[in-house]
Amino acid sequence: MTSDSSSSKPAPDNQTSILAGINGPGDVQALDSDQLLALAEEIREALICTLSRTGGHLGPNLGVVELSIALHRTFNTPDDKFVMDVSHQGYVHKMLTGRADRIDSIRQYEGLNGFLLRTESDHDCYGAGHAGTALSSALGMAAARDLKGSDEHVIAVAGDAAFTCGPTLEALNNIASTTKRFIVVLNDNEWSIDKNVGAIAKYFNALQTNKAYSEVRHKAAEFVERIGGQGVRRLAHKIERSAKNLLFPNVLFEKFGVRYFGPIDGHNLPLLVKTFEYLKEQEEPVILHIITEKGRGYKPALDKPGKFHGLGPYNVADGSTSGGGNPTYSEIFGRAVTDFAKEDDKIVAVTAAMPGGTKLEIFKEEIPERYFDVGIAEEHAALFACGLATQGLKPFLAIYSTFMQRAYDMIIHDMALQELPVRLCMDRGGLSGDDGPTHHGLFDIGYLLPVPNIVHMQPIDEDEFVDMLWTMAHYEDGPIAVRYPRGAGIGAKPKNEPHLLEIGKGELVHDGQDVALIGLGFVHDLAVEARRQLEDQGYSVALLNPRFIKPLDTELILDVARRCKVICTFEDHVLKNGFGASIIELLHEQGIDTPVERVGWPDEFVEHGKVDILRSKHGITAEAGVQKVLPHLPRQAASA
Repeated sequence: MTSDSSSSKPAPDNQTSILAGINGPGDVQALDSDQLLALAEEIREALICTLSRTGGHLGPNLGVVELSIALHRTFNTPDDKFVMDVSHQGYVHKMLTGRADRIDSIRQYEGLNGFLLRTESDHDCYGAGHAGTALSSALGMAAARDLKGSDEHVIAVAGDAAFTCGPTLEALNNIASTTKRFIVVLNDNEWSIDKNVGAIAKYFNALQTNKAYSEVRHKAAEFVERIGGQGVRRLAHKIERSAKNLLFPNVLFEKFGVRYFGPIDGHNLPLLVKTFEYLKEQEEPVILHIITEKGRGYKPALDKPGKFHGLGPYNVADGSTSGGGNPTYSEIFGRAVTDFAKEDDKIVAVTAAMPGGTKLEIFKEEIPERYFDVGIAEEHAALFACGLATQGLKPFLAIYSTFMQRAYDMIIHDMALQELPVRLCMDRGGLSGDDGPTHHGLFDIGYLLPVPNIVHMQPIDEDEFVDMLWTMAHYEDGPIAVRYPRGAGIGAKPKNEPHLLEIGKGELVHDGQDVALIGLGFVHDLAVEARRQLEDQGYSVALLNPRFIKPLDTELILDVARRCKVICTFEDHVLKNGFGASIIELLHEQGIDTPVERVGWPDEFVEHGKVDILRSKHGITAEAGVQKVLPHLPRQAASA
């Protein structure tokens, strides 16, 4: 069932809305306590209703409503700095800093970005879309403040999942030796995109569920109405002493020289405000551990936090989304690798906190003993897969193209140099639409091309995709990668029995003598349409499916290059150091001067928006390819 606006509760009337009068932190600070609580409810209602039409990160933002209000109640952006890890939970912050009237444009073309963006507002001091960046960047801001002698506050807000990231732990190691005034908010909801895993997640959960902590949090809530400045100090130290007596002689964070407070109820707005008022006076680095619910205030989001982390339009009444249609590439991947693993006990699956996004949840459910989720730790995931490969196992490492960038050193230094057969499954290869530049997978061809001993592929449809996965399962000569797009394909049903592909061999789909069109992967359909348009004008057009980005099918490409007047490549990747660039390089090495025109993304970070809108704007179209090749062709072909 698709989203139906008639089933949505209307947003608050602007004539009586508190939210409508919020244009910055000063307006939040002018409200009384009852108005703050009412504001929280208005924000939740606005988020639930608005995102039902636009889609977006609903669950994370419902979980930080009180936190965001408390921060803006206590501090003054843009002078004070809020650095949010990942920053997908920044919608409420945007609404409190003069952008509430545009929240219905979130993630829409030319609308508000789904993450914090420095160019969007002075209140967004740091942009991010990957986890683990907040503590390091915020610490740099604090160090700069100290050097300049200014007095602004710097607050890093990070979810518990971010504390499995290497950069977060590296930053923790340097906080105490770098600055004396620094606030970290640990927003603990037991989730990143999926349920958190690993020792640190278990440690946080133990803190949450410990009886002594529960009693401290309960008493803290009772004290809110009757404590003043000294009362807050006594409460903070009471919480601190209770924490020290649990699990370890000292709390984990104090081993890093950071004073720990909490955990406290992250939805108790008065308590949050009073606690921040106390913490802002401290002359030492502090970490406040708050407990929140992802999806707070909306039952469907509470029941299915993974689904409501980020999703498209939905029905407000029950949270249902539209279904049906062709299976996504991710679903095909999860199903195929699981089926292969049932016949081959050497196949194992590894992901970095993305079982739902990569659809390895299928593998997890059916073969749990050979499934590994290492948390948001892409570098570790890559090295872990290398270790598995040295012992004769066949690791399929599923990480989004944009996140695989973090493991680049491991791909070179550990996989390729040692020729370890790790299978890199690069989901979201190509444009990622509404998620924007932090999530577009537009650089993986460029960063893998110069690496020796690696094979890189891209399928034109679902059937060929399964053949490539089957080929990967049987390849033992080194690392092998496949890039595949977000969303569904064309509906090409995979064969009952997959085929092994010959490494480095493409396919001549149609032969021709005037033009050679080479459509890589997901944009092969553009080459097909360009061929139709050129043949309508009387030209003879060859159509190639390259299959392999590296190694190229040099025999096939050189053959058409010698026979045709012009080549045009289509790729869902930046043109700089992309697939088309490798064709130009090949022809130059062979002394062939056949011109090569290219259709692909420009040398810039592409904005967010629907794929068709962005393709049209940036010339990723069949028509663009036709216009590029026509100047190289004789004009009389149409009348021939």
